[in-house]
Amino acid sequence: MTDQLIATRRLDADIALVWRVLTTPEHLAAFWGGDHATVPAASVTLDLRVGGHFALNTVGLDGTPGRRLTFRYEVVDEPRLLVLGEPESGIRTEIRLEPVPGGTTITIHQRHVPPELRTSRARRGLAGMLTKLHHVTTELRGRR
Repeated sequence: MTDQLIATRRLDADIALVWRVLTTPEHLAAFWGGDHATVPAASVTLDLRVGGHFALNTVGLDGTPGRRLTFRYEVVDEPRLLVLGEPESGIRTEIRLEPVPGGTTITIHQRHVPPELRTSRARRGLAGMLTKLHHVTTELRGRR
């Protein structure tokens, strides 16, 4: 089994909006937990620069507190690429944005995923994050 997880989705939003959602605490909180957790907006902190940190708390759908996830920005190349390292697990997450006619394609590629996280639930969770991201960008586009 590979130590990678990959999810891709086309979003009906321009690359600038998708970048803003990926780099703004309240928007991150709206989609990061996918369909298996929530993220309190007040728990999200980020310092968007190489070497800066991004952290958030997860909460189970039943209200059970999860854990605090902390990432380090390894690459910040606005508006196309974010690379995050997760010191606790060793996971390296690349978030790549590509403009396409009428929107943006996002690919999340996680490498060095530990065996206990290489599950169908993790794959569904990553896909669920992209589904929620789609809903957030659609809602924001409607406000313009």
